[in-house]
Amino acid sequence: MHWHAYTWTGHGPDLKREAERRPDSPDFATSPLPPMRTGDWLAKPPHRIAETFDDATKAVEWMAGEYRPLRPQSDTIPLGHRLAVAADLLPRGVDVQWGEWLHGGRFITIGMICCPNLHVDYPCPYRG
Repeated sequence: MHWHAYTWTGHGPDLKREAERRPDSPDFATSPLPPMRTGDWLAKPPHRIAETFDDATKAVEWMAGEYRPLRPQSDTIPLGHRLAVAADLLPRGVDVQWGEWLHGGRFITIGMICCPNLHVDYPCPYRG
């Protein structure tokens, strides 16, 4: 198993465009929006992959590095807890995705998606 990292930052109201966030939409592949289901990230073009990891610890460290500078002061979930949960889930094949509202109505998604995936049957975007 390995993990692909994905991110999206944009205007939160854009997330309401759910049709293009579903893989059966003709706009899915070209839409910058994150998919509705975490595993569907694997159906996006490979250039959307931010990083790929063979080591779950390094994958969690990457997530922390992406999240720390953007972490809102209003975040009620301690970062240590987020990291512990991610470190537990990723080796067991469970995707981890964090989403947070930022200032000005913006939203960020940071996801680490297991490949192969337990919930979707897509080939690996790199090793397909």
